[in-house]
Amino acid sequence: MYDFDLSIRYKADGREKICADVKNEDYEIEIIKSEGELKYILHPAKEMELVSFSVRTKRAMAEKEVFFVNGFQSWSTSLEVYRGETLKGVNPVSGISSFTKHLASMSGDCQIIDDYGKAGHFHSFTYTYFRNAGSVELFGSMNERTGYTIFAVNNDDDSFTIIKDVKGAAVNGDYELLNVRIISGAYDEVFDDYFGSMNLRKPGIEHLSGYTSWYNYFQKIDEKIILRDLDGLDRVKDSVSIFQIDDGYETFVGDWLDVDPVKFPRGMKVIADKVHEKGYLAGIWVAPFSVQRVSKTAKEHPDWLIKNAKGKPEWGCFAWGGAYTIDMYNPEVREYIKHFFDVILHDWGYDMVKLDFLYSQAIHPRNGKSRGQIMCEALDFLRECVGEDKLFLGCGVPLGPSFGVVDACRISCDVDLVYGGKFYNKLSVNREVPSAQNAINNSMFRRHLNGRVFCNDPDVFFLRKDNLTFTMEQKKLLGKINNLFGDVLFVSDNAGDYDDEAIELVKEFFAPSKAEIISVDRTVSSDITIKYVLDGQEKELAFNLVTGKVIKQ
Repeated sequence: MYDFDLSIRYKADGREKICADVKNEDYEIEIIKSEGELKYILHPAKEMELVSFSVRTKRAMAEKEVFFVNGFQSWSTSLEVYRGETLKGVNPVSGISSFTKHLASMSGDCQIIDDYGKAGHFHSFTYTYFRNAGSVELFGSMNERTGYTIFAVNNDDDSFTIIKDVKGAAVNGDYELLNVRIISGAYDEVFDDYFGSMNLRKPGIEHLSGYTSWYNYFQKIDEKIILRDLDGLDRVKDSVSIFQIDDGYETFVGDWLDVDPVKFPRGMKVIADKVHEKGYLAGIWVAPFSVQRVSKTAKEHPDWLIKNAKGKPEWGCFAWGGAYTIDMYNPEVREYIKHFFDVILHDWGYDMVKLDFLYSQAIHPRNGKSRGQIMCEALDFLRECVGEDKLFLGCGVPLGPSFGVVDACRISCDVDLVYGGKFYNKLSVNREVPSAQNAINNSMFRRHLNGRVFCNDPDVFFLRKDNLTFTMEQKKLLGKINNLFGDVLFVSDNAGDYDDEAIELVKEFFAPSKAEIISVDRTVSSDITIKYVLDGQEKELAFNLVTGKVIKQ
């Protein structure tokens, strides 16, 4: 068992203090330590506001050992790294003003921890592992409700630190600062143990496959396009279980029940009815906490908006020309959200909601709560709104708080329409920008979540020939990766335009995978080797992540 030194920073009696004591006049910290378990419980003697808490030990990485970086949220780059590597964070150019810095960093973790750009400095959210060949040592948080848990390595001094993002938490009673399990064994063995010990709610599905509208039309959808693409799936009908309408049906983001009368003159219920006639589940996209700056909701209810330190409405994302975030702790906001979910799910009749940009509810701590606590309470509230009889697909959400709450979850960024990435990929604005390479990367290295905590949504694959800059080799690679590692499998094409080859490929990629993954290994030069067993035969897929060129299969 490791020996950890603690550090706590807090405010009490009008002063900010930094201490390394287990006990003083302000508090006592109870430490429960055994083989495989590490707990720190704060017993305050007075009211305190927490700023930070961490425990630190020595843990040297071997030369060929890797550390798993679990990104902050769904879209954040997540991968295994070697001790000498350097990870990029927010582009320094974004720091020209506080506003541009906020825009670049609001969807990521740089406001919580920023050790990017330093060789050998890495961190991981909620859980991590060190892997040396087939041997894995996993560290996993059992509780994100008091704050995000961050595991950080510094290979300059061979230190390993577990950080609790407790900033802003007001404490006047017992408070669990840290609850971590430490498990050693083979890859699948440690994850079976870790997630199994959480007693998580089982997902409402095991596998979904079908269509989503976003990547072919973005917001430029209408009833004619949607019904045409619905009919286009008829040739692969037996392989399809869901049809999802994405953004573009509403007049403005945040005005969810104001359906665009030009695009959808008969409303959204008729679409769900048509989808059900085909025998599919009907899905629809909502960003429940986001309101476009020009929306009716934002204009009529400025008191609903989360404010920044200057008292101005804070941007929660830069999509749609900028959007604010409505405060779920406002009783009127809660009633508003409950109402539109009731209409969408019961009056319109949709079976699944894809809920996006959820991170925006907890960009900063507030109301005496840490970011992690806010996010957990936000997920609980949304599950209550959705109900147990409908499906909840999370997106743009920190993963730890979603465990046991969502049925399915995006585990990657958007794939983009250009395999090599557009200009913003090359600028490395942040770790959440769209990228086919990062989507593939996350699908492989977050594979341990699939079926254990929710169904993994690796985002879409493509087989169409137009409105896309992918080679056929890259299309097949993306489809193969999604099939191997995910169980929410979407295309964003009009399948009615598919040739015979595409029809057979979509059937292959939509089918539940029977492959047993043995290992995934990555070189610093981005060559990937996947070993798996299928139908009793050992197989190997090798490719270069940057180019999408297949080396061996």
